Amino acid sequence: MSSHSAPRIRFMIGGVQKGGTTALAHYLSAHPGVRLPARKEAHVFDAADFDEAATAGEVDARFAPMFPGGFADGDVLYGDATPISIFHNRFIERIARYNPAMRWIVLLREPADRAISQYYMERGRGDEHRCLPLALLTEGRRLRGHENDFSAGSPLRHHSYLARGRYVRQLDTLVAAFPREQVLVLRSEDLRAEPGRTLDRVLCFLGLPPFDHGRAFAPVFAGDWHGRWLPRLLRPWIVRLYRGERVALRTRYGISFSDV
Repeated sequence: MSSHSAPRIRFMIGGVQKGGTTALAHYLSAHPGVRLPARKEAHVFDAADFDEAATAGEVDARFAPMFPGGFADGDVLYGDATPISIFHNRFIERIARYNPAMRWIVLLREPADRAISQYYMERGRGDEHRCLPLALLTEGRRLRGHENDFSAGSPLRHHSYLARGRYVRQLDTLVAAFPREQVLVLRSEDLRAEPGRTLDRVLCFLGLPPFDHGRAFAPVFAGDWHGRWLPRLLRPWIVRLYRGERVALRTRYGISFSDV
C-alpha cells in the first residue's frame, strides 16, 4: 500500500473491547493537538468491504468524513479508537500496510471481567439470548467457520467473549508487525485508578505536550456488570480458564492484574 502523501491516521487506540477505550478516547480528545472520529470508532480497517489493495490516500478518504471538517493542515495528530483492531491478524496487517509508523495504545482489562462485560453489552443490544454460562461453553462452536467473517452480524464480533481475552496471541501478532517501541500496553485498572497519570503516559508516548486536563474524569466501565449475582458466582471459573494466559502475559509482556 503506497501513497504520495503520508498517512493521516498516526495512532490507534487499538484494544481491547470493554477495556476502557471509550474513557481514554474521551480524555485524549480534550487535548488541543488531538483529533479522533466524532463517533469514536471508525471501523475502517475491520470493515467487511475493505479493499486490500487500497492506497493510503484511499484509506484516508474513508476516514475523512468521520472528522468534523475533514483533515486539516497544521500540527494536529489524528487517530482512531476502534478496539477490535487488535483482535484479528488481518486488521493488524491492513494497518501495517497503511502506516508502518502507526503508534498503538492497547488497554488490557482482566480477561474474565472483560468477557463478562462484553456478554452483558451484547445482551443489552439484543444480540445475545443465551445465559452467560451457555454462551461461554458454546463459544467455540458458534465461532467455528466464522474466523474470517467480518460482517456486521458475525459471531466473531458478537460472541467472542473468551477469545478476545487471549491477549498474548494478539500482542505477539502486533509486535511482529510493528516495532515494540511503537506499542504502549496499559492496564485498564490503572486508567481507572489513576486517569491523569495514565493519560500523561499516553501523551508522552505520542510525543504530545502535557495539558491542563483538570480533574473531572468520566468513570471507566460505567454501567458495567458488577452487582449481578450470576457473574459473581461464575467469575472464579472464568478466571481459571485464563490461568495459562495470565502466566504467559506476565512472562512475555510484564503485565499482571491485581484483582484475581
